[in-house]
Amino acid sequence: MTTQLTSGRYKWVALSNTTLGVLMSALDGSIVIISLPAIFRGIGLDPLAPGNIGYLLWMILGYLLVQAVLVVTLGRLGDMFGRVKMYNLGFVVFSAASVALSFDPFHAGGGALWLIGWRIVQAVGGSMLTANSAAILTDAFPAEQRGMALGVNQITALAGQFLGLVVGGLLAEIDWRAVFWVSVPFGLLGTIWSIRSLREVGTPKRAKVDWGGNVTFAAGTALLLAAITYGIQPYGGAATGWGSPWVLGGIGAGVLLLLLFGLIETRVAAPMFQLSLFKIRAFAAGNVAALLTSVARGGMQFMLIIWLQGIWLPLHGYDYERTPLWAGIYLLPLTVGFLVAGPVSGYLSDRFGARLFSTGGLLLVAAAFLGLLALPVDFPYPAFAALLVLSGIGQGMFSAPNTSAIMSSVPTEQRGVASGMRATFQNSGTSLSIGVFFSLMIAGLASSLPQTLTSGLQAHGVPASVADGVAQLPPVSTLFAAFLGSNPVGHLLGPDVLAGLSPADRSTLTGGEFFPQLVSGPFHHGLVVVFTAAAVMAVVAAVASASRGARYFHTPEGSKENR
Repeated sequence: MTTQLTSGRYKWVALSNTTLGVLMSALDGSIVIISLPAIFRGIGLDPLAPGNIGYLLWMILGYLLVQAVLVVTLGRLGDMFGRVKMYNLGFVVFSAASVALSFDPFHAGGGALWLIGWRIVQAVGGSMLTANSAAILTDAFPAEQRGMALGVNQITALAGQFLGLVVGGLLAEIDWRAVFWVSVPFGLLGTIWSIRSLREVGTPKRAKVDWGGNVTFAAGTALLLAAITYGIQPYGGAATGWGSPWVLGGIGAGVLLLLLFGLIETRVAAPMFQLSLFKIRAFAAGNVAALLTSVARGGMQFMLIIWLQGIWLPLHGYDYERTPLWAGIYLLPLTVGFLVAGPVSGYLSDRFGARLFSTGGLLLVAAAFLGLLALPVDFPYPAFAALLVLSGIGQGMFSAPNTSAIMSSVPTEQRGVASGMRATFQNSGTSLSIGVFFSLMIAGLASSLPQTLTSGLQAHGVPASVADGVAQLPPVSTLFAAFLGSNPVGHLLGPDVLAGLSPADRSTLTGGEFFPQLVSGPFHHGLVVVFTAAAVMAVVAAVASASRGARYFHTPEGSKENR
């Protein structure tokens, strides 16, 4: 039966269906980011008002955080009750949540809470898809074709994160609800298709549910990632919240719960998180490299969006309201690099192993970060696009072979939990990157932006008291304004102050050149810190990748290495 299912038509059905599933899940992880201005306008809420920053953060991070927390549990449940069953249920949950999101009946804060709540439900469905898709493919494809299959699947997922920026920008121009409508037909199609066509290849292995491990892991990961997220918000007179007792307490409690989780997993008969898998060098090294790469990639994505929307596009004549869409378009070379390198490197890694391609790809990623450091803030676009393609190629070369090596190294009955563990490292890295890199950028801006803002505003007629007050506002407000495609100066000053200025000063302050030129120095200083840290992470990830050892396949008869 297994031989029949892993040959011929079925494996291609599995590849096409799971690729649709992970594309849909990844697309929805980023499609909302670029559509936030239209969404908040649609529900009548100013996300940058002091009391509304929390809504903004949870709209961005709630989906990512839930996926980071649940994928291991859902992968383990797939091993126990059937990977295809869990995957099919994921399509159903995802589709139902998409319908609910598109019919938000509330306004202002109530509307935001409705969207956040259903985004969390949608993330549960997406987690079911991503936690089990790699395991389904590993079951369906023979070892000599897994790299190609997982390469197509995983690169599609990564490309979906960036395609979501373009799709979200286009749909937001039509109607903010269209951002959620677009998932409905694909979700319904995927649901019917997966139920009718996918089959259980692996044999589910029933076991007791590890409730202690599930609860401590979910609570610990959620507390830790939520605390890091809130660390980027101001606290008291500080630019960030890392000194807040709530943030420090959340990090401490999260770490303690995860330590307790590790203790529980060594003592239960059927652990949720198979710590023994880390004894397999290919599995451990691949996941360490994936975590570091995910942190670096997430930081790059958000910093590039802010760079384009807050500085480069306004300097080149784009209205702030149109910058989210155009930022997504100008980032397309990154996706092109993914799509070119991913399947090719996955195919070649089936013949020559993962170490060469994954390690070489990460070195290309590090080189791209260093190249971005060398660019001026108002860069020539061909050079910028070339570096994006280089980074995309490097990430494509890494992701496909690395995923194939991780999944091929584990026993068949543990592929679901292994897939969930791999996805947890990747999703946690994305969530961590927001806290880490936003904090680095805010720290860089806080050291020089206040004085720059004060002198620049006073030079154009803003009273000294107002200019000083604006300069003391948390830099995170300025960053988020640029991130959302809103004129930061117009937002910081407000209509009353602007009305008291001369037409010439008002036009200058709210034009497309004043803020980008004013902030370019402090922003570039922050970029140097962020991209240097990302380059170091990529190099460390390359070292981890190189340490994975020779090719390693786990077979029912045992293990074998091909050198």
